[in-house]
Amino acid sequence: MNKSSGPFLNYWFILVALLYSDLLFSQKEYHNTYLKVLGTLQDGGSPHIGCKKSCCINLSLEEKANRKVTALEIFQPQSEKSLLFEATPDIVSQWETLSYPLHGIFITHAHMGHYSGLLHLGREALGSKNIPVFVMPKMRSFLENNAPWSQLVTLKNIILYNLGHKTSIEPFTNLNITPIRVPHRDEFSETVGYIIRGPNKTVLFVPDIDKWSLWEQNLITLLKEIDLAFIDATFFNSEEVNYRPLSEIPHPLVIETIDYLKNVSADIKNKIYFIHMNHTNPLLNRKSKACKFVLDEGFNVARLGQQFEL
Repeated sequence: MNKSSGPFLNYWFILVALLYSDLLFSQKEYHNTYLKVLGTLQDGGSPHIGCKKSCCINLSLEEKANRKVTALEIFQPQSEKSLLFEATPDIVSQWETLSYPLHGIFITHAHMGHYSGLLHLGREALGSKNIPVFVMPKMRSFLENNAPWSQLVTLKNIILYNLGHKTSIEPFTNLNITPIRVPHRDEFSETVGYIIRGPNKTVLFVPDIDKWSLWEQNLITLLKEIDLAFIDATFFNSEEVNYRPLSEIPHPLVIETIDYLKNVSADIKNKIYFIHMNHTNPLLNRKSKACKFVLDEGFNVARLGQQFEL
């Protein structure tokens, strides 16, 4: 081989390596998937209607603006697509913060904070066309057979897609979503949480559930299999609930969940982000003793705008 060809071959080796690495990078970018927290409040939001307590009347304008009902966005930058988990009463402002055009909505159940935002897709507001809405069978029947939701279906503002318990679907490349039934007050529909599997991480989203002991799924076992968990933190303790019997709203109290998980590893505790907080929940205040307690115990509190790569 001619000695003069050495630099020429080296040049081509470098060029090929660069092209190959660029190809790998672009493929990785294409499949990058992110989760963003769009809200952390219980259905009624905050300030809560009729509330004259300090938790609502003493809020600053900034605090009021940043308190949104619980919702998550999943998005992929290269495909420029977003999914919304829950259609909340705050959907108008949450819609404005979506990273990319909406390509589907996943609903957990038929309580006001989780589906009532669908009304904004109707002819009186957005007048959307064929937005996919993914629901369980009873939830589908509820929407199809009750006005004004039925009009959204009739006018094809939304297109309903069936989900099944523990049956996975793949709405985007390298994104797998599995609904999982949870015990809750099912007056109008069943209630589900979601297991969301991205290219590298898996998320559990259970904003509403009755006591963990009533669930056929073992929470600790499930936490070992996932990377992030956004779970029900409606009430911090029983002192908040002095206006209704706890039996009517049997959410797992945050202090109960922490006690239930007291013997798990620090790594498992760190996976948990408490979400779906009632307006009375002191965890909404970053400076509260309750918030410090939760963080000191190794857990996290979900906050508006948090973003995670999956």
